[in-house]
Amino acid sequence: MNLSLELERYLKIRRNLGYDLGTSERVLKQFVSFLESTGATHIRTALFLQWKMAFGKASQSTWARRLGMVRSFASWLYSLDTCHEIPPQNLIPGHYRRQQPYIYTDSQIIQIIEAAALLPSSNGLRAITYPTLFGLVSVTGLRISEVISLDDRDVDLVDGVISVRNGKNRKERLLPVTESTKNRLKEYARKRDRLLGYSPEPFFIADTGNRLSDCIVRYNFAVTCQKIGLRAEQRFNRHGTGPRIHDLRHTFAVKVLINWYQENKDIDREMLKLVNYLGHQKVTHTYWYIEAVPELLALAARRAESYIRKEVQQ
Repeated sequence: MNLSLELERYLKIRRNLGYDLGTSERVLKQFVSFLESTGATHIRTALFLQWKMAFGKASQSTWARRLGMVRSFASWLYSLDTCHEIPPQNLIPGHYRRQQPYIYTDSQIIQIIEAAALLPSSNGLRAITYPTLFGLVSVTGLRISEVISLDDRDVDLVDGVISVRNGKNRKERLLPVTESTKNRLKEYARKRDRLLGYSPEPFFIADTGNRLSDCIVRYNFAVTCQKIGLRAEQRFNRHGTGPRIHDLRHTFAVKVLINWYQENKDIDREMLKLVNYLGHQKVTHTYWYIEAVPELLALAARRAESYIRKEVQQ
């Protein structure tokens, strides 16, 4: 493998994805130049540390950013050749790292919804609220803060449109949902009103009839995951560690992108739809999924290789 050639391909693809490569391009070219001077043909963690020693002094945060640049490039190379090493995230501590998303399988999502329907409830509300809430997040990618902020008037059960008025950074948006999702929401609202005896202001409610809190939703999700083995059983009502409810949002985004790649759609053109649907401020926040999920990275690599071959033939 020619590392310089692979770097040029990697940089070209990132440019096409809309990334600003300024510093990243300069740093990666210096890194690859160092690797080739040692005769290396694959990235190794030890070689990154040698490069760090030879490069010169810089702050911890600067080296943390450089590590992130190298990790992204190494992830790309690893999707082509598993002999490459991806330097660990904690190699240079002391900076914020976006957590690797957990991508649920379809069967796991079904298990979560079914287990949530068995949660104990004093009046039956808990057992219908959480399966519906978890299911809605899995098919729309709503944030927890957005889903618990929904009022009854925000959910149009006739046309199947959800109005997100309290999105992140105060960004409002409309989310059309499928017919099956609309019917599930309609059934939940009917059962909710029957159990309460009236229609509440919040769409999703606790057994008390009050609006759900972020903390209680996370707790019930943790308990549900413990019941199906996605998290270890805990004492004293602890959440434990493991897949998060926010990972349902990640799973939604990743599955949409995978479907688009498999259907050979123009990702750049389609991506704006997903950016708006998820309520992201920047398109780069949505493109992040391609680098964060190996399956998507492999699909992007194959698509890019196909484009490059066509350009060469022309």
